[in-house]
Amino acid sequence: MSYLALILSALSYAIGIVAQTVAARRATMRDRLDVGLLARLASDRVYLLGFAAQVAGFVLAFLARATLPLYLVQAASSSAVGIAAAIGAVLLGWRVRLTELSALIVMALGLLALVGAAQPSVADPLPLGSGFALLAVVVASLAAAVPVSRMQGPRSAVLLGTLAGVDFAVLAIVSRPLAAEPLTDLPLNPLTWIVVAAAVVGQGLLASALQRGSTTAAMASMDATSVVLAAIAGLTVLGDHIVAGGLVWVVVGLSLVVGGVLAMALVQPGTQARESEKAPIDEVVTQE
Repeated sequence: MSYLALILSALSYAIGIVAQTVAARRATMRDRLDVGLLARLASDRVYLLGFAAQVAGFVLAFLARATLPLYLVQAASSSAVGIAAAIGAVLLGWRVRLTELSALIVMALGLLALVGAAQPSVADPLPLGSGFALLAVVVASLAAAVPVSRMQGPRSAVLLGTLAGVDFAVLAIVSRPLAAEPLTDLPLNPLTWIVVAAAVVGQGLLASALQRGSTTAAMASMDATSVVLAAIAGLTVLGDHIVAGGLVWVVVGLSLVVGGVLAMALVQPGTQARESEKAPIDEVVTQE
């Protein structure tokens, strides 16, 4: 059941990526950290569709974290950017470059390695003090985003995406032990509200990143950061398990997934498509 939830989570995140990018790109961009961006986007039905898909993806990933290690769950979630490319190519006629196709294959191989190495288990408890330390990390990421938001060009998108990745890593780390608790206990647990804070800040920084650069650059910087940080925390703090002799496959799998995600980011949309070809992913999204 956890593996099914993981697959459906990645599909939901992929739908959310496409819809939220369309909405964020057509919203007015300001040359500073725009605290009202999410409020303005809340009136956009396309953004709300993407947000609903992201919420569904989060809930499904949350259920998967109850028994599956973070290095697998976060790697599967990061594959959503590649799934979005595939969905766009099949259903919307987006042109997928050879680099993107190669990255999809690399990510798929990495996920297979991680599935083979994963050993389901319930996470060790996270002390409340550690949770508040992670909340401080979320606040620090928001403070760091203020000067970054004043920068111009794709670099701002990458840095904001990286900061969003820090927040989503915090979300994953805190929610891993929470996922094994009874749902009725969650509202009274302070760690639950740390998850909510990390989600809101991360979502806002991601929306700002999507305004400032290519979808793949923003998403890849976010995913690479969240995968690496969450995997390290899962193995060292939360007691995530690996099958006997599987450590090398975890390293290989994570390297392939992160490498595939970063390879997607190298495909920049700066050139126009030839008349005989469909526009690449970022050009299609921008034109919506």
